[in-house]
Amino acid sequence: MTATYRPAFRPFQTTRRLFTASLPALAMAPRAFAQAAGIRLRKLNSFGISVADVDASVAFYQGLFGMPVQARSGGRVCLRVGDGPQFMALRAIENGETPAITHLGYSVEGFDAAQSLEALAGVGFARIEAPPVSAPGIEHPMSMWLRRHGDTDELFFADERGLVVQLSGEAYCGGAGADGSDCRVEAAPDGLMRLHDLNHFTVFVSDGAAANRFYQETFGLSVQTYQGPQSPVTGIGDGYQFVMYAGGGGRGRGGAATPANIHHGCFNMHDFDVDRVLAMLTGYGLAARGEGGTGPLMHYVSLRMPARGGAEGGTPELYFTDPDGILLQLQDTSYCGGGGYLGSECLA
Repeated sequence: MTATYRPAFRPFQTTRRLFTASLPALAMAPRAFAQAAGIRLRKLNSFGISVADVDASVAFYQGLFGMPVQARSGGRVCLRVGDGPQFMALRAIENGETPAITHLGYSVEGFDAAQSLEALAGVGFARIEAPPVSAPGIEHPMSMWLRRHGDTDELFFADERGLVVQLSGEAYCGGAGADGSDCRVEAAPDGLMRLHDLNHFTVFVSDGAAANRFYQETFGLSVQTYQGPQSPVTGIGDGYQFVMYAGGGGRGRGGAATPANIHHGCFNMHDFDVDRVLAMLTGYGLAARGEGGTGPLMHYVSLRMPARGGAEGGTPELYFTDPDGILLQLQDTSYCGGGGYLGSECLA
């Protein structure tokens, strides 16, 4: 059950220290692995969403965050996050799809598509023709493909659980050119708030522990913090970004893996203040979530308690939904998924 937000609780100064005094065994766990694929992931660079009305969604995000369009191609619109090149790519739903977060993207140090394909093949991925953009990743697990977008060959893979991931260069912005780095930023409204960067994604899978091991061992990623004894947070790059793979060892009917579900994504922002952000969301037309569950254009705060690595009294985590009901989160730039009021206390 989601804890009730208590607005009287105010932040105190935090440090980026280890919060796992109550989890000494976990603090001793290894934090680095050999990179089986030889691919060094640098940052969370992008993610995609499918929406019912692209123009309406662009207007929603621009009015709220002032996100300029930095690339358009084939019906896809790329909205810049912060100073870029990080972005969110919007496209229209098709073939009976439900609006959702469709994939996430990493930038790769010294990215070369041919070399990355070879490296992925070395850890068990099979090359296939690019499937339709609406095809669920679980239909082609452990596969990789190139999709031509304009004059750019974009590299994707679907892991064993059907999570679709894109790999790109560090300058990739969803634009033109061989490396997709040629973008033309359009004028945009100021917006109510300004985003800084992508922060994290939470993905529900059939076996979260196995998914964490796969990404740690394959790409040399490390545990950044823990949100409970069985919930490691797999960090990316700078110690603030991460992906959390959650879910037990259950499988679907017939023993098949259940499809990966990117439950939500998170942006971060400077000077994060829960009350101020909630007020702006309300003024923008979003309603507080009631007892009837979460629907489009709502907001709520969940308090992550000490049992899940949060602060005494709870680390406030602020969520909102867009016009299609896609769930997103907002946190401070210091948020790393760890302890303390701002969630900023992680492994050193």
